[in-house]
Amino acid sequence: MDALQKIRDEHRTMSAVLLGLKELARDAQNARVKPDFAVFRAMIRYIDEFPEAVHHPKEDRCLLEPLAVRAPETRALVESLRREHKKGTRLVRELERALIFFEDGWPAGGADFRGTIDAYADFHWNHMRIEEQQVLPAAQRHFTPSDWEAIDRAFAVNRDPLAGIREKDFRRLFTRIVTLAPEPVGLGDRWS
Repeated sequence: MDALQKIRDEHRTMSAVLLGLKELARDAQNARVKPDFAVFRAMIRYIDEFPEAVHHPKEDRCLLEPLAVRAPETRALVESLRREHKKGTRLVRELERALIFFEDGWPAGGADFRGTIDAYADFHWNHMRIEEQQVLPAAQRHFTPSDWEAIDRAFAVNRDPLAGIREKDFRRLFTRIVTLAPEPVGLGDRWS
């Protein structure tokens, strides 16, 4: 059941990026200090390319679909989470749009950007909480050893079949985020 730990680890990484994004969006409200918009772009790119393009489709295919088959009583929950995965993709487009308006109109647009970030983070944290508190325990109860072997293999590979993005590419992106983001979120210089 290595996949369980992998899913939880990926949730923690996503949570860290979201927390950092919220923190920086809050800091960007100071109209006297222009934010480094590259860090926002890198963080939103991470959200778009990893949780939305790799993690969620894999959960749909390898975790949620088999769970609905093994435990039909979870079907409504599974369908709700799958709808949320689709909604998450739409919400990322809203993040990108809010960032463009903020960057183009700075300092105007900061409050809207922050509100969009806060809404996305709250949505995503609630989604992950449901997965960890309801879906993963249900999978532990209902999946067979061969089910777990298939899930473990799928999450171990962790490839985006459309873009050929591999896990090491996300580590490089995460390193870029940490390098660009000012303290206390990352290691970069404070915005001035």
